[in-house]
Amino acid sequence: MNLAVVGAQWGDEGKGKLIDILSQDSDVTVRYQGGNNAGHTVVVKNKEYVFHLLPSAILHKGKICVIGNGVVIDPKALIGEIKELEGKGLKVSPKSLKISGRAHIVMPYHRILDGLRETKRKNKIGTTGRGIGPCYADKVTRCGIRMIDLLNPEVLKAKLEDNLAEKNETFSKVYGEKDFPFGDIYQEYLDYGKYLKDYICDTAFFLHELIEKKKTVLFEGAQGTFLDIDFGTYPFVTSSNSTVGGIGPGTGVPPTKIDKVIACVKAYTTRVGEGPFPTEFPEDFNDQIRTKGNEFGATTGRPRRCGWFDSVLVRYSVILNGVTNLAIMKLDVLDNLEEVKVCVAYKYKGKTYKTFPEDLEVITKAEPVYETLPGWKDSTRGVRDFKKLPKNAKAYIKRLEELLKVRVKYISVGTKRDEIIVR
Repeated sequence: MNLAVVGAQWGDEGKGKLIDILSQDSDVTVRYQGGNNAGHTVVVKNKEYVFHLLPSAILHKGKICVIGNGVVIDPKALIGEIKELEGKGLKVSPKSLKISGRAHIVMPYHRILDGLRETKRKNKIGTTGRGIGPCYADKVTRCGIRMIDLLNPEVLKAKLEDNLAEKNETFSKVYGEKDFPFGDIYQEYLDYGKYLKDYICDTAFFLHELIEKKKTVLFEGAQGTFLDIDFGTYPFVTSSNSTVGGIGPGTGVPPTKIDKVIACVKAYTTRVGEGPFPTEFPEDFNDQIRTKGNEFGATTGRPRRCGWFDSVLVRYSVILNGVTNLAIMKLDVLDNLEEVKVCVAYKYKGKTYKTFPEDLEVITKAEPVYETLPGWKDSTRGVRDFKKLPKNAKAYIKRLEELLKVRVKYISVGTKRDEIIVR
């Protein structure tokens, strides 16, 4: 059975932990979009691992990890991740890691351009500055450099010369910045190619062969549904399709091969950076939950904005992704509260919205309509059986199931791998 795990909010839902657990029963784990602007954190035996490009399943011996063609790769960052894991005693070999030759490469000028564009904008997007957007832009305008190009010096030379001729004009005339030298970048990226050459292959064909052999594949999304370039709160989104719809173009595996979709959500809501957030907490309570939930970005360290659970938002995610099961993460962060709230609709200019609106003005200015439930004022950290959860915690989960019209199968009650309830 092939599974997909997607984020159903604005990312940071705890996908890393769930993928770490599910990958134990999967033969292959595939990352299909995004870049090192995303981060998955996994805690094993009190040791924390943070992944940006590598699928977190790399922690399990005998498993295969794939970075698909839909991912944009910063080779320096990827090699850094591989070396960091090896420094902790975990061997990463071409047998355990496969990288698509069709994946596009983040170049130094992409990172610089990312930051410069943000300085010129009146309405800041809140980019991580990792060069992800400009890299995807080059992919779409057909001037991108791909992983396979690192293995062909002549192709890399021609593409890099072409790109620098255009990019250096932009840097000098638009931003008043100095040119990028060809020689330094060319040699640096040739060296990356030499290091990574044994990992690079046609991953679409590789995955096809494994699926034909009835191997189980787990598809790992980065970010969340409402950062999707098409369905997210545009323009405050990422530059790729973070919904389940990104799997086909991001891996070469057709949607008919995906059997189940599990959506990850927090028991509350968070988002990083700019953009609308209807259920955001007042500042004092925001700080309280942020501290308790350690809500700081795995990639940037930026403090996350926190708010009540938004069922309007998540129900739309369930529809978009064809979700078959939900995983509720960080339930323990809500322990000991007198009451918990769930947003069940929005109100704007006298109109009530029970489905997620397309209009950015409505999302930005709407007032949430809340349903208030009693808190459970008891710890859930040691619980491993749904029946043993506090009565009001069970009622909260069941109410979310009613609103979202999908079953909750996993409930996380702590940061560690084993702190989870499986129903």
